[in-house]
Amino acid sequence: MKSENIAAVSTPAGRGGVAVIRLSGDSPLAVAEQMFLPRGNTRVKDFQPYRMYPGEIVAEHFKDFGLCVYFKAPHSFTGEDVVEFHCHGGTSIARGILSRALSLGCRGAERGEFTKRAFLNGKLSLSSAEGLIDMINGESEAEVRAGYMLYGETLKNEADGLQAEITDILAGIDADMDFPEEDIEHTDLSDIAVRLKKLSAKLSSLTASYGTGRKIKQGVRVVIAGRPNTGKSSLLNALLQAEKAIVSSVPGTTRDAVEGTLEIEGVRFNLYDTAGIRESENEIENIGIARARALIDGADLILFVLDGSEKMSEEDEEIYRQVADKPKIVVSNKNDLQGEGGEKCDIRVSAKTGENIAALRAMMLEKSMAGYDTDAAFLIEKRHYDALACALAEINEAVSLCGNVPLDLLGVHLKAAWDKLGEISGKTATEEIINEIFSKFCVGK
Repeated sequence: MKSENIAAVSTPAGRGGVAVIRLSGDSPLAVAEQMFLPRGNTRVKDFQPYRMYPGEIVAEHFKDFGLCVYFKAPHSFTGEDVVEFHCHGGTSIARGILSRALSLGCRGAERGEFTKRAFLNGKLSLSSAEGLIDMINGESEAEVRAGYMLYGETLKNEADGLQAEITDILAGIDADMDFPEEDIEHTDLSDIAVRLKKLSAKLSSLTASYGTGRKIKQGVRVVIAGRPNTGKSSLLNALLQAEKAIVSSVPGTTRDAVEGTLEIEGVRFNLYDTAGIRESENEIENIGIARARALIDGADLILFVLDGSEKMSEEDEEIYRQVADKPKIVVSNKNDLQGEGGEKCDIRVSAKTGENIAALRAMMLEKSMAGYDTDAAFLIEKRHYDALACALAEINEAVSLCGNVPLDLLGVHLKAAWDKLGEISGKTATEEIINEIFSKFCVGK
């Protein structure tokens, strides 16, 4: 099937050392013949694939010295013939070269169109494309690693294996229904039940991993909470090693949440220093307190801060009761001061001197990411979680019905599970899902 030539600048806008203009389609080399003057006697149409050629790139109204490389289908990123021009990185240079390609019949590429063509040409799966954008947009080492595993088809291979098992079970059911009177080995319902339970266990494990994956992709939400003047803002600054929050001895100084981002062993933590929780007649402070309580409700981890120089107050006890059932670390701050505080605490620190701050960071990682294995497959995309959760529900329904309903009804649930698993690779994904995924890419990707 013929595919029109598309073109786009594949590097970010702005000044830089090098910019890349990418062309893909049926005949990008023919376009390159009209806009590249190779050094020496080699003609563009005689270019060897995968080799860089130096020369002059002919833009709309000027020339630039650069490089040209040709990737021959199907051994290219898109699976089509691809040409790239590597020019100097000025915005006007890249724009002028792109304009020249468009004037020679190329169409400007849409967002994610190069990667979409790679998917449509079988060069990568839908989940692999999502892994690629996760790598590009990753804000932490952990997110880049997770995106790389997704890009490397780890999840797709898991889903394919589960689909293959369902296909095998369905084949036995179909044979049993098609030839009920034949002298063949009929379906063993007890064996099907065992196999379905194994499928359920695998799917349960995968869906459970989304708890970890969500934190990897979005960052661990950590709320620093406590009554006023326990040193919450100082603790935020100590954790970040930066002055993000206003530090004052006046209770109630923090009226709204102050945010900061911290990376611990490659995992991103989003920290929120909240208004001190207490009874107040100040309307503005009460708004901050209400927001603090809302943040606590949505937190992955709470750092409940006590003043280590004092015994727990009634305010402390009340806040402790509010967070008792939530994942938390009770932090006794101001350990540099003499006092009788620190009861019920998990760790004693001094935000002022930095004492035990490193240990607190390690505790935050352990508490919020228990069991996290950098080499394990886990879900980071909600789309994948939703698809696998639906597949799990269908398999569990089949387990409960096995032996109690006709085989064809059992097959209905198995086929539904198979279809949901196919959404991971894109085999059964709707056009709406596919278009939505590639719309998240930049132009040129």
